[in-house]
Amino acid sequence: MKNMDTDTDSVKRQAGSETVIFLESWRKCVRRRRVYRIGLYVALSLCCAVLFGYGYYLIDRDIPSVIHVRAGEEQSFDLDVPAKAELVSVGSLGKSNIPKGEVIIDLSEPVTLKANGTQEYSMEVKLFGFLPFKQVGIEVIEDCELIPMGMPVGIYMEADGVLVIGVGEFRGQDGQNRAPARNILQTGDYVRKLNGEPVADKETFIEGIEASEGEPQVVTVERKGELIDLEVKPVQDTTGAYKIGVWVRDSAQGVGTMTYVDCEGNFGALGHGISDVDTSTLMELYDGTLYRTTILDIEKGSAGNPGEMTGMIVYTDENILGDISYNGQEGIFGCCNEKVMQEADHEALPIGLKQEIEEGPAQIICTVDGETKYYDIEITDIHLDHDNINRGIELTVTDPKLLDITGGIVQGMSGAPIIQDGKIIGAVTHVLIQDSTRGYGIFIENMLEH
Repeated sequence: MKNMDTDTDSVKRQAGSETVIFLESWRKCVRRRRVYRIGLYVALSLCCAVLFGYGYYLIDRDIPSVIHVRAGEEQSFDLDVPAKAELVSVGSLGKSNIPKGEVIIDLSEPVTLKANGTQEYSMEVKLFGFLPFKQVGIEVIEDCELIPMGMPVGIYMEADGVLVIGVGEFRGQDGQNRAPARNILQTGDYVRKLNGEPVADKETFIEGIEASEGEPQVVTVERKGELIDLEVKPVQDTTGAYKIGVWVRDSAQGVGTMTYVDCEGNFGALGHGISDVDTSTLMELYDGTLYRTTILDIEKGSAGNPGEMTGMIVYTDENILGDISYNGQEGIFGCCNEKVMQEADHEALPIGLKQEIEEGPAQIICTVDGETKYYDIEITDIHLDHDNINRGIELTVTDPKLLDITGGIVQGMSGAPIIQDGKIIGAVTHVLIQDSTRGYGIFIENMLEH
């Protein structure tokens, strides 16, 4: 009996052990399922967030922040987004003369607007009719015609102040490297004054530093729109000249393409602003001049090499074509003289607003073989509300002659007007480095906004 009891106890212990092992395995399985379930929930949440964010981006891209319409004309646009908008007018003191809730627009359907006078309106857009999304400005403008140019021009521009393009060091009289301006001046600073006296050009600035006799100098710079007084102590270099260790620039020059001239002789060119080549800082204009230029050579574009138009500019009064009065993100603008009007080979065309542009065939006007001509392109995409205003139009060069001469879009072609359906709709601004046949353009209405 004792042996039997022992065997029974052994069986019980074995059964209990198996039960514990089973329970432990079951608990591990439950934990794994729980972790797996939580992982699925997290992955699903992330996917939903990504899909929502991407959908938000697509809808935001399809709804422009500003819509221009012509006074007295019916303008139609089809945004095809799941949203509704309330239309209000922008009156004096911010008050609208349209009763609240009176005009509700369904943006999932084609919309037609007509305004008889130049006035500003606003649309308060709500996703699905209830979720606040964005505010869209509607500006009523007078229709106008522009003469498309496409002619190359030489550009000379003087900056408003002296631009700091670099801060470095030099060898002092003691043989040690010196950097007096390091951690004081910064690349992109505009030098406005030296010891309270205005600085007109880099020669004035350099001469003032050299005449310091080593005394601390108060340099007034404009940095991010704010004037700052900084103190720098010049040090003598190996030649005995006093320096502070900065590289500066006060002018820029190059070749671009004139986009249009209006009936009053005002021109627009480039489709993007003139920035310093070293700092990418948009240069603040003090004075600028357009010159006649002759294209001497074209380096054909290829993958990894955008190509370039090389022009000869003779800076004489006889070659002056006009004055530059504004340099901004939208291009350079000013007034041209009668020489430009005499060279205008094309008739004035109406402007095409961005909601009127369609993907498909279009043309650009440029001068690559001594004669201003139309060349075929294909508009491949339209970004109504692109963050970069210079890249609202995506295009591909399809013209065999232009491809044979330039390989597509090359540097110096910026500003070439884009024509579609007999309207000037924009200007070429950029080329894709990896594919010189493709590039971007700016909407003409953006150029006219300056």
